[in-house]
Amino acid sequence: MGDEWSMGEWLVRAWETGIVERERVVVTGRAEGMTLDKIGATLGLTRERARQIQNQARKRLSEMADIVQDGWRETTRTAGAGPAAPRAAFAAALGVVDHVALDELLAAAGLDAPRTWAGPLRGWWSADPSALDGALRRLVDTAPFRGDDLDRAASEAGLPAGLPLAWLLSHSESRLALSSDRHWVRRKAQGRDAAYLWLLEAGRPCRADELLTPMAATTVAAVREALRRDDRFRQIRPESTWALAEWTHLRASTYATAVEAMIAVVTESGPLSRARLFARVTELYPVTPWRLKQCLLSDQLGETPDGLIDLVSRSARPFKEEEPARPDTMAVEGEVLGMRIPVNRDILRGSGVNVHTWLTWRLGLRQAPMSRTFTTPGDHSPLVVRRGTSSAQLSSLRRHALELKVVDGCVLAVLLRLDDDTARVGHGCAPNTCLALRTRAAAPPAVNV
Repeated sequence: MGDEWSMGEWLVRAWETGIVERERVVVTGRAEGMTLDKIGATLGLTRERARQIQNQARKRLSEMADIVQDGWRETTRTAGAGPAAPRAAFAAALGVVDHVALDELLAAAGLDAPRTWAGPLRGWWSADPSALDGALRRLVDTAPFRGDDLDRAASEAGLPAGLPLAWLLSHSESRLALSSDRHWVRRKAQGRDAAYLWLLEAGRPCRADELLTPMAATTVAAVREALRRDDRFRQIRPESTWALAEWTHLRASTYATAVEAMIAVVTESGPLSRARLFARVTELYPVTPWRLKQCLLSDQLGETPDGLIDLVSRSARPFKEEEPARPDTMAVEGEVLGMRIPVNRDILRGSGVNVHTWLTWRLGLRQAPMSRTFTTPGDHSPLVVRRGTSSAQLSSLRRHALELKVVDGCVLAVLLRLDDDTARVGHGCAPNTCLALRTRAAAPPAVNV
């Protein structure tokens, strides 16, 4: 048989002369990714019978390989020791023609299709089917990276050349996504990853408005909030530009906030006049006079009897905040404080929403940081009002918004009881202006099946 079948052609001839037509149909269908159910339906067979036919073909091909080629199992397992190899690589290792029948020999040798988040990778084989998934996840961990760096990053992650990487990474179960400028970013951090690559390519600090387009953000405030939450970025003052934290050559303040700088100056220098203090702090942490005035609300700073600014811990009296003008969206009746909160993306994604400082003044939160908690019915998280030196926030509205089925542009009505610190949240839109109601009314009726 060895003389009749040359080493390179024996597998093809075995397929043509030793495998019957029905077996060839099953083996070919499986190689193309068809299920046993579909193949069985095509042939008028059950799924189990189709499986038996495939196993018969596999057994017959293996017996022929044992006659023609000694050690073929060991050769295939050696060739499949990596995360993945294409069928052509096994054909070359065995010295045979790349043919669909080779799939059955590889399976008989204990190899399988590599597993990925997109399912089994057809046309590729490995002795360790889980290894490819691990290598792909190592690649994801290196993100973000430029599109033209994909091959380099894949090689460093231990991935073999020739993989359909673009297809794998674009799959809905992949943790990566292709940005608008054709770079690979993490799905859950697309904007920040895009900003990182943009700054890396620019090689210089950029203003927040320059990052609007690469981050696909709608407002400068959204850009700033996103970058503040990511320790890969830092803000450069007084220019108020954004840079990468890894750029150690750039000058930056040693203080994290203006409040921190102000407390450090007072601690070192003792009581100072407001003008002198503001001048010293600006040298260390350049900010506007308006921001410096806000810093005086810190619970660590106060005023001495002779009008100087010093530490409360050294007996200075905390500053008294004058009552801000009450906004039209808030009102008090007896022990109930009501307010209307516009629904935006911050609320829907679970972030705290900024509120007018009159609310914190009315709640007695006159210094910073201070907070007050209001319990809500059921198993909802309590609502928390926080006072900072630069803003006031109300948090934990997301679940209420989801249960009320409001959308971006709707209004929430929040009632705070000041006597027992409880709260209720309702839908505050007028029916004729509610975007959520109009959206639901325009949706086609559900059909019961």
